[in-house]
Order: sequence, then structure tokens, then C-alpha cells
Amino acid sequence: MAQAVEDWYKQMPIITRSYVTAAVVTTIGCSLDIISPSNLYLNPRLVMKNYEFWRLVTNFLYFRKMDLDFMFHMFFLARYCKLLEENSFRGRTADFFYMLLFGATVLTSIVIVGGNIPYLSESFAKIIFLSNSLTFMMVYVWSKQNPFIHMSFLGLFTFTAAYLPWVLLGFSVLVGASAWVDLLGMIAGHAYYFLEDVYPRMTGRRPLRTPGFIKSMFADEAVVVARPADVRFAPIPADERHRD
Repeated sequence: MAQAVEDWYKQMPIITRSYVTAAVVTTIGCSLDIISPSNLYLNPRLVMKNYEFWRLVTNFLYFRKMDLDFMFHMFFLARYCKLLEENSFRGRTADFFYMLLFGATVLTSIVIVGGNIPYLSESFAKIIFLSNSLTFMMVYVWSKQNPFIHMSFLGLFTFTAAYLPWVLLGFSVLVGASAWVDLLGMIAGHAYYFLEDVYPRMTGRRPLRTPGFIKSMFADEAVVVARPADVRFAPIPADERHRD
């Protein structure tokens, strides 16, 4: 069992492995009181006035207490982060990192702006960790890129992947979780999907080009397409060549 888990972990691509490791270590550290969640949560005032810029990152690493909900989100993080990095972003590690950076920026901006809007500020003030929202963004992007894959929810009913975010949103509401967290992930995911997939097809322009300095951080391996070895064909016999 331990060997299987180790092999599964080592087979993860670099971004997925790094994110899952950071999330698990951070959450375990908080559960053991080694790290205080009060030093991790998103607080725009502390970021701007006290220069606690690490909060812009650490709020995406903490998944609350280690319970069934934590295992649920770890599963989705590991699964859909891995699927995106190995398939849609295969050989494009820098682009995948940029997608996560874009999503984190959009989510942070929404929370900061929403916290200053009357009648909405109270709801946004409760959103101090965006780890679940970023995970939901990855689920949304994957579902948009693989809309026709058939899936099953707890063996109760089947649906296509295009409806996966809505199924998970409905499940969150049923178990009493905040719908805002999932909705933010859907908004960020749709923003990325539109700018990366839809808008370029409409206009021929791609606004989300990965900056050169991010590409320089990753040594992407070229995607190798297997092709058959050199095959030599024997010449056509003379009698068949002149048959017609």
C-alpha cells in the first residue's frame, strides 16, 4: 500500500505534486498547531499596510481542518490538476502555471472588490481562504475542455462532464457548504476558458499569452508523437507494373 502511494505521488507532474504537497503540509501543520491559520488567511489590510504579501499565496494552501471535506477536496485537487497538466497542458508547464496564477489573481481581485461593495461586503468578508475556489476553477476548466466525457455521481446518476461543476455546486449546497466558494471558482474558470479558448477563435488574438519570464522558469519538454520506424517497401514486380 505504501509503495503504491509513493509511486502515485512520484508520477504526478511537477506543478500538481508541488501544489498537493504544499496544501497537505500546510493543512497538517495547522491541525497540529505548528502553523496558525491566522497567519495564512487573506486580509487585504494586512497585505497593504503591514506588507504581509505571503497571504496572497498561503490562503490558497490551507483547506481547513482535516476531515472528510478535506479528503474530498484533496481528491479533486490531485485528480483535476493532474488531468489538466498531463493532457491539456502536456509539454506546457509554464502555461499551466500561468493559468493557476491567472485564476488566483482573479479570485483575489473578486474578493477584494466584493468586500467594498455595499450589501455584499459581509458575504465576501467571510471568504478568507480561496484554496477550494482555485480547485473548483480547475474542475470547471477541465469540464469545458472535456464536455462529452460520461461521469457518475456516487453511482446515483450519470451525466456528461459539462455539467460536473453544477453537480458539485448542488452537492455543496445540500451539505450546507457555502455556494459562494464554488461560484467564485466557476467565475474564474469561465474567465480563463473564454479568454484562452473562445476569444481567440472569435478574433484570432490570444490575450493570455504566457510571459517570457514565466516560461524561463520551466524547461518544458517537447511533446513527442510516436511514429512507426522506417519502413521500406519492395518494388512492384515488373509483370504487375505492366499488367494494365
